[in-house]
Order: sequence, then structure tokens, then C-alpha cells
Amino acid sequence: PKECVVFHCRGCWAVLGDSLHLCAQEERRLGLLVCFKVTKDVIWEESLMVGLEGALLGCAYYTLSCRSCGLAVGFILYSAPRDLAYLRGFFCFFRDNILCYVLENQMIIEASKVTFLAVTLKE
Repeated sequence: PKECVVFHCRGCWAVLGDSLHLCAQEERRLGLLVCFKVTKDVIWEESLMVGLEGALLGCAYYTLSCRSCGLAVGFILYSAPRDLAYLRGFFCFFRDNILCYVLENQMIIEASKVTFLAVTLKE
């Protein structure tokens, strides 16, 4: 598809996923791209973390990292307050930690500067 984007690790350029599996965007609070499927280059810690401050305060989550370089690229929510509950169980990438390769024009763009078609899990 001509609007397809490939998500890369900012640290080592490993392929983490693509926009075909994008199922939500959360901009205001966390700056996330949410996917239902990722590549084998994304690993998650077996130990559960608990947010003690910031946007993930009170949330339990697994940290997502790049298999190649170890950069923390996001999280999988295990439990969350009602306003973030729709993200539970999905792969949430921090826009600041990934780069996007746009297939149509073969350009690398900061994920925070890419606009995707409106997709949301809230509906």
C-alpha cells in the first residue's frame, strides 16, 4: 500500500512493526503509536513494572525493548485506570523512540512528525 510506513528503532534501525498493524494513536498524554502486532525484534520484560509517577501513574505494564540494541521503545499495559484501559494488551510504541520509513517516497521521518489516518480503539 502506498501509505504504508515501517517503524524502526531509533537506536539501531531494527524493524519493529508497520502501519498495517496500527490500531490507535494516543497523542495528548503519552505520544504513542499502538499496534496489535510487532516483529520479533521487539521483546518485553517478564517482570511487571508499576508506574509511580507521570502519565503511567498507577499502571502496571511490561516494558518493550529493541532486541538488537536494548532501547526501551514502549510498553504493554497490563492494568490501567479507565481512561487508558483501551490500550491494555496492545503494543504501545513511544513516538520519540522510533523512526518511520515511508514506502511511498522512501523517506525517513521522525515518528512524532508523521500523521496517520484516524484510527482509534475507543470506538
